Amino acid sequence: MQDLQRKYGIWTAIAMVIGIVIGSGVFFKADDVLLASGGSLPTALLAWLIGGSIMIITAFVFAKIATRIEKVNGLVDYFEEAYGWRAGYLVAWFMTFVYYPTLVAVLAWVSANYSINLMGLEQGVWLLAVIYMVLFFLLNIYSPVLAGRWQVSATVIKLIPLALVAVVGVITGLISGQTFSSFANSARTLSSGGGLAVATLATAFAYEGWIIATSINAELKDAKRTLPKALFFGSTAVVIIYMLYYLGISGVLSNEQVLSAGDGAPVEVISIIFGRFGGTLLTVFVIISCLGTLNGLIMGASRGMYAIASRGLGPQAAFFRAVDPQTNSTRNSALLGFVLSAFWMIIWYGNFAGWFGKFMDISELPIAFLYVVYISLYVWVMRRFTDLGLFSRYAAPILAGTGSLYIIWGAIQKDLFLHFFLLTLAIIIAGLPFMRPEKP
Repeated sequence: MQDLQRKYGIWTAIAMVIGIVIGSGVFFKADDVLLASGGSLPTALLAWLIGGSIMIITAFVFAKIATRIEKVNGLVDYFEEAYGWRAGYLVAWFMTFVYYPTLVAVLAWVSANYSINLMGLEQGVWLLAVIYMVLFFLLNIYSPVLAGRWQVSATVIKLIPLALVAVVGVITGLISGQTFSSFANSARTLSSGGGLAVATLATAFAYEGWIIATSINAELKDAKRTLPKALFFGSTAVVIIYMLYYLGISGVLSNEQVLSAGDGAPVEVISIIFGRFGGTLLTVFVIISCLGTLNGLIMGASRGMYAIASRGLGPQAAFFRAVDPQTNSTRNSALLGFVLSAFWMIIWYGNFAGWFGKFMDISELPIAFLYVVYISLYVWVMRRFTDLGLFSRYAAPILAGTGSLYIIWGAIQKDLFLHFFLLTLAIIIAGLPFMRPEKP
């Protein structure tokens, strides 16, 4: 059986961290965070800061783990090492059947939504979302090296609109006084929107994705040194960029205008400063940004079943652990990833079609479930990593665990949380019959 080659370096790893995290979330969650904060900018900024701090401290703990374990799929490897192969299997099943495909579905839709708006069309979002999903799965199946290069390029490109909004918006706001006004005056159309915990959960989607970089662990050159650096420096850079970006928006638009503009707030900011062409150009950058994140998620989704099958577990393990000899891609695993992503896209469509009565937010709820896994790993670090100092062994995991509990609490307050929990539980139970090693 052919093994995966170590074809990615430090820049691809850092680009995967930044590129997956900085995607659609920072653009289409800005108004959601402000809404949950009751229209208060200080509360919204605090939510962004808390969410970012949770990500950094979590990535720091995982960086310590990554220096010790190097197999085929970071998070699954870590959980397997901590609690045994059965526990690792369940995490891999959740990642493969719920986590990766839900976020792929949402990102494909977001990318299509911005694209349709750019073209001035009123229909075709769902068709284009499917097209985007098909194209990037094909890219990862037939040219994984090119997919890695796209990840680096898209990361560089997506930083341009964020820098424009941040720098120009902050300067404009300080000169006009809008920044001070946004801090002092909450949106009058809102009295409350859910509170700080719900606002922090909204930022969790914008900050999520860095853990997917561990899915290419087996394909990184010198992974034990490369991955920890990528996790720490990538996550820290994201928080700084986000805070400056959000300040930039608040320097041009009032809190009420941000809520009114919704997902189009960053485009409106650039349109006000640079005119209509500037707004159009920013939309192009936003689309590239979203597609970069989509590609990174699909890189993870394409390796989901491979991570299970490579351990001799799951249905048809020999079939799903096969590596294409020509492209060195996990083709069969990627095909299943596409089918699962299509399933979750149907669920996402159901929200807008009114199937469930309320909104099942699969852009946030799977992330909260993953934080339960994180907490288990923090306990393991405190119990077994006896050679670490007090901060790395105890303080960092406790802080990260506290942040994880905060995210989970925000998720419990979301609409249809129980429904999503039961659906996820049913999916995991469906995987139990396959939790047996393949016979030699």
